[in-house]
Amino acid sequence: MQFYAGYGYHASNFEQTYRCYPASFFDKPHLEGGDKVIMPPSALDRLASLHIEYPMLFELHNGVTDRISHCGVLEFVAEEGMIIMPYWMMQNMLLQEGDIVRVKNATLPKGTYVKLQPHTTDFLDISNPKAILEKTLRNFSCLTTGDSIMVAYNNKQYYIDIVEAKPASAVSIIETDCEVDFAPPLDYKEPEKPQRPIVPAGKAPAEDQEAIVEDDPKFKPFTGSGKRLDGKGPKQPAPGASLAAVAARSAPSDSNKRANQQTASPSGASTSTRQKTGKLVFGSSASSKKEAETQKEPAKGSEPPKKEEPKFNAFTGKSYSLKR
Repeated sequence: MQFYAGYGYHASNFEQTYRCYPASFFDKPHLEGGDKVIMPPSALDRLASLHIEYPMLFELHNGVTDRISHCGVLEFVAEEGMIIMPYWMMQNMLLQEGDIVRVKNATLPKGTYVKLQPHTTDFLDISNPKAILEKTLRNFSCLTTGDSIMVAYNNKQYYIDIVEAKPASAVSIIETDCEVDFAPPLDYKEPEKPQRPIVPAGKAPAEDQEAIVEDDPKFKPFTGSGKRLDGKGPKQPAPGASLAAVAARSAPSDSNKRANQQTASPSGASTSTRQKTGKLVFGSSASSKKEAETQKEPAKGSEPPKKEEPKFNAFTGKSYSLKR
């Protein structure tokens, strides 16, 4: 600011250089939770004489590295020629203790959109990161694209990059409705999908078919067990005997079939012409009677038939009544 003797005329912009120091040098750790600085009282006197817009916002410029950032002001109690800054802000501007920084008043538009990118995925593991971020940004006056802000929570510091801001690269976030979007963290890695082993085309279908055949249960008929009324156990075929073997035992053999054909009536020629397999012929009562007589007459010189043993008859006992 320039003064002209006798007229009181002064420039309309505030621009001054200071030596910067971190907040820890002056026992002011609360500065680390926001973007506000502490300036000397002479700066307040100069700003009061200017027609500047409130809230007071400033542009910080490091002439050595050509880094630019923006901030607000908290108090005017620093020593003359000094400015107290958050340490994370000094890191963004690549400043060391005692380096010179140029401070200039600035007017920033209100932000409508901000895109943030956490440095680590630990920030997303917080139970409610949105609420923590809203609480932290209340201590901020503006955001500048390219800066990394610090969010302190549960005795841990989380750094977040300002990837994008609208409608300008530096915006004010005081009393404004700003949309916030998140980019994937810098250390985020997408989970790798498990790769299936490559199988030759000729073998793959055969293996699939074998697996399908093994999985399908086979139907086995007549696998149930029977029970008898006399209490005796059923006769079970020997283990390993197939149904075909059981069916072969129950079926009459070829020799029995031939014997039955030889014991047929003498008029077998005539009956064979009249009777055919699978058909019933009515009117052959004479031949059937002769066959019955030949079957009843025992052969000469043959042994008398043996008496059959009495078979077990179920439910043939006597019953008693309780009434007399």
